[in-house]
Amino acid sequence: MKKYVLLLAACCMALPGAALDPLGAYNTRPPEGCIDKDVAQEELALADLIQIGICTNPSLSAQYMGVKASEAAVGASRSQYLPSVTLTGTGSITGERLEHQDYIQKEPYQGKAEASWLLFDFGGRGARIDATKAFFKAADYTYNAELQKLTLSIQTAYLNLLAAQESWVSAKASLATYKQSYNEAKKRYKLGMVSLSDKLQAQTRYEQAELTVVQAANQINQHKGTLAVLLNMAPDTEVKLAKPEHDKKFLQLENDNVQELMASALQDRPELKSAQSQAEAQKAGLYTAKTDALPSISAVASASYGDNWKHSNPYSTDNAAGLRLSWPLFTGFSNMYNIQQASFQYKQAERNTDALKRQVENEVWSSYQNYKTAVRSYEISQTILASAEENHRVAFRYYEVGKGDILNLLSAVSQLADARQNKITAFYSVLLSKANLYRSIGK
Repeated sequence: MKKYVLLLAACCMALPGAALDPLGAYNTRPPEGCIDKDVAQEELALADLIQIGICTNPSLSAQYMGVKASEAAVGASRSQYLPSVTLTGTGSITGERLEHQDYIQKEPYQGKAEASWLLFDFGGRGARIDATKAFFKAADYTYNAELQKLTLSIQTAYLNLLAAQESWVSAKASLATYKQSYNEAKKRYKLGMVSLSDKLQAQTRYEQAELTVVQAANQINQHKGTLAVLLNMAPDTEVKLAKPEHDKKFLQLENDNVQELMASALQDRPELKSAQSQAEAQKAGLYTAKTDALPSISAVASASYGDNWKHSNPYSTDNAAGLRLSWPLFTGFSNMYNIQQASFQYKQAERNTDALKRQVENEVWSSYQNYKTAVRSYEISQTILASAEENHRVAFRYYEVGKGDILNLLSAVSQLADARQNKITAFYSVLLSKANLYRSIGK
């Protein structure tokens, strides 16, 4: 029988913690549906990037481990409904020598089993379990918040990279436009139709445009590294991106009512739900502190066996069973202060929740205004680009036939370059502000 008990104990210690869940504490599952794509070869949409990030990002994985730890704490708290059994054993060698007597050596040993089962404590046990469950809910909502933050970070990096790539293309187009002006100025200078100043001014602006192209290429590399790290890849990983549609419907909101968006945020924001769960845990802690000052009743039992290895003395047994009443009548006022501390902590959690509600509403309001401004800016940028293109066409034609000067032409080229870049910036600002708005309402 002893061999079977030792074998069972050894198995319990050897098995991994995740393999044993007798109290049904573990319900959260890791992310599923991780895609299997060759990021170096296949074109990835935003949804693909988000899925890769969810499955591979180490920071999110660390947050998930925190959720599992909270689940384990729930399982540990449920054990309070079960009895506890303790086995102890002692063995020793003692010797004594009395005057005019021989030396006597004894080798006694003893084994004892004790069991205790809490029967009643005025709800304190249930309150402790409720507090642990509330802390688990808070950890779970915090994980959801981190998940949404990671999604927004990936979306931001994705859009910034696409914007940088389009800015590089725009810079190359502007470089070609400046080169056209520079070539025209060189031709007219060789023919003696303009001064050297025209040629030098055009050359300077052309070389500045080359610098802009180099800087735009650097921005692409920077945003590539940011996106790759979010996906737990090396910064030099090449990722092919699918571009979003330039459709007006793609830029619109599903719900354009800011009051309804704020109301939705108060219901869906995981940070707010986490704060509310923290308040629930503190409320349960307050009840626990109150019950700690009340008596509790437990069923207790014990059995012991004592003997001597030399069998020179008869063995002894001792058995007991009964009820135990425990009542902390005086604890140096610690129970009183513990209750007051728990009460203040509960009120603090409630105040923090109220403050967070206003903060969430303000985030939605600010994000909504940024979105509306970005939409209007994008609409205006399209009109400005059309005007700049026509202005450049006219300025170049005038300079070509000798009716315009180089300053007007270079000004028109500069305005065209700015208009191209502003349209790109405005378009991706709409997408970024839309993403931030959805994040602010908990989507």
